[in-house]
Amino acid sequence: MSFMKEFREFAMRGNVVDLAVGVIIGAAFGKIVSSFVADIIMPPLGLLIGGVDFKQFAFVLREAQGAAPAVVMHYGVFIQNVFDFIIVALAIFCAITLMNKMRRKQEDKPVAPPKPTAEETLLAEIRDLLKEQQAPKL
Repeated sequence: MSFMKEFREFAMRGNVVDLAVGVIIGAAFGKIVSSFVADIIMPPLGLLIGGVDFKQFAFVLREAQGAAPAVVMHYGVFIQNVFDFIIVALAIFCAITLMNKMRRKQEDKPVAPPKPTAEETLLAEIRDLLKEQQAPKL
C-alpha cells in the first residue's frame, strides 16, 4: 500500500474528521471564553481590588539598558490565563453534566418491547404445539 493511499485512508476516517471539527469548535469556544473573562469578569474583579487590571501586574527582572529591552515577568497575564482555564473547565463541566442528565432521562424512560412479527408469532405457535406433543399424557 502506498504512503499516499494509506495517509488518505487515515485522514478520511470518521474519528479524524470528528477530531478536526472538535478542534475548530474548541478554538472558537476558547476565543469566546477568553473574551468573557477579559471583558466581563476581569473588569469588575479589577475594580474590587482597586481598579487595577491583572494584565498590568508584572515584575521587572532587569531594567532596559540601551537597545536591550527590559526583562519582565508578566504574572498578571498568568493570573488572567488561570481565570480563563477555570471558566473553561466550569463551562465544560456544566455541559457534560447537562448531557449526562439528558442521557439518564432517556435511559429512565421505559421502552415498550416491540410487537412480535408475524414470523415470530408463527414460530411461537409451532414451539407451543411441539411442547404439547412432547408433554407426557396422564
